[in-house]
Amino acid sequence: MLELRNLSKHFGGVRAVEELSLTIGQGEIFGLIGPNGSGKSTTVNLICGVFPTTSGAVVFEGRDLTDAPSHRVVAAGIGRTFQNIRLFGDLTVWQNLWVAQNSVKERETGWLTRWLGGERRGRDYAEELLKFAGLSDRSGELARNLAFGEQRRLEMARALAARPKLLLLDEPAAGMNAEEIRQLATRIRALREHGMTILLVEHVMELVMGVTDRIAVLNFGQKIAEGEPAEIRQDPAVRTAYLGTADA
Repeated sequence: MLELRNLSKHFGGVRAVEELSLTIGQGEIFGLIGPNGSGKSTTVNLICGVFPTTSGAVVFEGRDLTDAPSHRVVAAGIGRTFQNIRLFGDLTVWQNLWVAQNSVKERETGWLTRWLGGERRGRDYAEELLKFAGLSDRSGELARNLAFGEQRRLEMARALAARPKLLLLDEPAAGMNAEEIRQLATRIRALREHGMTILLVEHVMELVMGVTDRIAVLNFGQKIAEGEPAEIRQDPAVRTAYLGTADA
């Protein structure tokens, strides 16, 4: 579904991502891990068109999206969350979902006709997302008034509101407690059961090892390992990158 072909991003003399090649299949939960500064979030930003590439290609469902603007990436079927929460704080929970739904051009009618007229598909889907995120009783609350864990759940729901085929989760467990992480794992598995493909960028190894099918490991912008969770756990290069020694 998603191919990164020798993808590179240089910021002056800093090689944030260097010759990265990955293939993520339909319906897969793929983990991308590595120490701080290894290039994980830069990779996500390259996929989403936030940064221009230095070289290489981003191909989604056979379509070249290299350096495509973010709105084209969303329209193609790629959604994302952010490492630092970026909700519309002065809009309600419901309005955050509504804005996201109307960011893609899959509609045959204008937004006002669809929203206020007889068609209920958009509103019904928003209700489903609120239930999925455990926010049904908070739909009228301003996003900035939500607790941190609720904001994380809303951000995922907002990404899903655009009906993506591929969901990029950039450190979704950051700041969560153990119970919230457990619930997040349940939601990620549920998305895959409904056909979603997921790229998970995360530091919480319990989450990554528990939900992913395959994992790639970055260090200083380069891929140093790729495989199933059990293989990655035992890989000497991975242990060296995280712990400083393969024997630790």
